[in-house]
Parts: sequence; structure tokens; C-alpha cells
Amino acid sequence: MSSAAGKRTGSVTVIGIGNEYRSDDGIGLIIARRVKEHALPFVDVQEAGGEGSALVEMWRHREHVIIIDAISSGAKTGTLHKFHPYKHPLPVGLFHLSSHAFGLAEAIEMSRALNVLPEQMIVYGIEGECFEPGIGLSAAVNAAVDEIVEEVLISVRDSRSSVCKTECEDGGTF
Repeated sequence: MSSAAGKRTGSVTVIGIGNEYRSDDGIGLIIARRVKEHALPFVDVQEAGGEGSALVEMWRHREHVIIIDAISSGAKTGTLHKFHPYKHPLPVGLFHLSSHAFGLAEAIEMSRALNVLPEQMIVYGIEGECFEPGIGLSAAVNAAVDEIVEEVLISVRDSRSSVCKTECEDGGTF
């Protein structure tokens, strides 16, 4: 469903960010794939490597966006952090794991400056342990996958419900 202003309404965009060949850096992709397995018709699941300008294009014209990425803050491995970047900038330095100089935090701030940052954006940061080359998650991050998927699905439902109070024929039900 689209509005006259060109914004895509009635759907939720989920973006998993990461590199599955850098151990825990792949958690965003794994969570996005697990959400996609639910085959929810109003959820657009995308995967990204973390390059900032590509991210801006993924969420441009979207109203409800949920992003999942690995972070390194010093918290316990597997800890789930939740941010609302429309209200507050992302904490400096948490999302610096990208090999790109222009990553998630910079893309959000550029979107804010250009007035294209979705009002309903949630960023989930999962505390990683190992970001060295390799396939597979560390034990602590892997143990958190089911809980993180459930948390993301709750956010999808909440986003869908708020959109559908006025826009959706199905009332936002699954």
C-alpha cells in the first residue's frame, strides 16, 4: 500500500546487517532469515552488508523499519540492545564493525539531516564476541538467537498494529 507522498505504508521492513564470513558479525543476517521463515505477507525482509548509502536506499520511503546488527560495547556476549534512532542518535562507536567508513550510524545521521529517517525505526544491536574471519556464531550469540527472533517478531507485530489502526483492511492481524 502506498500513500500520495510516495511512502510505502502498511508494511514493516526488516533489515539484517552483517557478514556471515566474520563469525558473530553474521547475526543480523541470521535473524533476518529466521524472521523471513515466518512468511508474513506484510513484512519485507532484506539483507545488507552495512554500506551506508545502500542502507539509506533500503529504508527510504518506508515508515516502519527494524534493523538487526552486531555490536561491540563491552557488554556480556549475546546481550540484546534496543535503540530508537528517530528519538535519539545511536551511541557513538557501537556499530563500528563495518569495513565501510560510512556504516549504519552514519547512514542514520545522514537520513536525519536529509529528513528521510523513518519515524518508526528500531535498531537491535546484538553483542558479539568474535568478529574474525570464520563461519558460524560464537556459543553465547548462538544461544540468544531464538530470544532475539521472538523480540523482533514482537516489534513487527507492534509496528503492524500501529500502522493498521487506520490503514489496513485486516486490522493488523497475523
